[in-house]
Amino acid sequence: MLRIFIKNGHVLDPVNKRNDVMDIFIENGVVVEIEKDLDYSGGEMTIIDAKGKWVMPGLIDMHCHLREPGYEYKEDIESGTRSAAIGGFTSIACMPNTDPVIDNQSIVQYIKEKSKEVGAVNVYPIGSISKKLQGKELAEIGELKFAGVVAVSDDGNPVMSASIMRRALQYANMFGTPVISHCEDLSLIDDGVMNEGYMSTYLGLKGISRSAEEVMIARDVVLAETENVPVHIAHVSTAGGVELIRQAKARGVKVTCETCPHYFTLTDEAVEGYNTYAKMNPPLRTSKDVEAIKKGLQDGTIDVIATDHAPHHRDEKNVEFNLAANGIVGLETALSLGITYLVDTGILTMEQLLYKMCINPADILGLNKGSLGISKPADIIVLDKEEGYTVDVNQFYSKSKNSPYDGYKLKGRVYYTIVNGKVVVRDKVIL
Repeated sequence: MLRIFIKNGHVLDPVNKRNDVMDIFIENGVVVEIEKDLDYSGGEMTIIDAKGKWVMPGLIDMHCHLREPGYEYKEDIESGTRSAAIGGFTSIACMPNTDPVIDNQSIVQYIKEKSKEVGAVNVYPIGSISKKLQGKELAEIGELKFAGVVAVSDDGNPVMSASIMRRALQYANMFGTPVISHCEDLSLIDDGVMNEGYMSTYLGLKGISRSAEEVMIARDVVLAETENVPVHIAHVSTAGGVELIRQAKARGVKVTCETCPHYFTLTDEAVEGYNTYAKMNPPLRTSKDVEAIKKGLQDGTIDVIATDHAPHHRDEKNVEFNLAANGIVGLETALSLGITYLVDTGILTMEQLLYKMCINPADILGLNKGSLGISKPADIIVLDKEEGYTVDVNQFYSKSKNSPYDGYKLKGRVYYTIVNGKVVVRDKVIL
């Protein structure tokens, strides 16, 4: 019988309106009791003294890449979930751009079984919208749903055909399956490799117009509005994109969206010196865009902070900028970046940050997660919000080290991660 007693921690659970010093008792994987001054002194149990620390529902990342199957040299389910656990995530949803693509039941089943076998956290597969991510023919979305996917997306590739996207929204809605749209018009990318503007001109690199993202956001918002069905916009990076979604929400369109920590912490100036660790898709934008992203988070236009954790082997980044792979690893720094750049600067409260990184993702994906409800699975983190540290990518649990935050001084360390009532991180170390 697994019993855990967390005492003296500042429990933050907005769903159940808890924001006070309390104790939590966990037995057989579920939360049994949350009250002040509980007394559980008898029997064998793990006791965690959380005095001075925050105790919260485990974070949920609705957008990451575990690379398995097919690209295990970058990351695999075991290393990726360990990376998630140390970062405070207890549930993650993995994108379908694997090899083979997650476009059929057997690959979904493989990921679910492998995750149970070696995963440190809960893993939820996301299926593809189109077969082989080619954007030409819809995948069997119904079969994927019944196999266990929590959403569909062609992330990494846009669905260029408006007709295909419209049918995907209609069909997925029949099964209550969220559609996550990677918004990018390839005809406007035109071999660009970074944000179009002063820095791209200065560095002599071909730029990507913000219109490439905004045109597709506008298209998918219109499709969702016309069909009266939901759509979720991935990794929003531009001021114009935020405004399009803000206006759509005001009209009652069923649109939700996410951004990533790199879009509220970095600008395209990070590319200076041809830093390939600052190369991503969508690209880093300008300070004006960063401020718009922060405003969108603050006023509720942006619902979710997702990592878009995108591991790459060192050899795929240690090349000319034009040839380097897009993406950064993010699971181990996301919470600290949120605390340092949003909470400590007064843009969000801890409660609001928890909505963006836990409660809203659970709602959008339809997961029975995101709170510390009695009899619910005990997915819990214990966090020292004030503890500072210097990011050292060589200490990452991820196989890949492609992060632009190496050497950054951040705040917020996860001491304990508990998944389904099992301690997987103790005193900042993976068990």
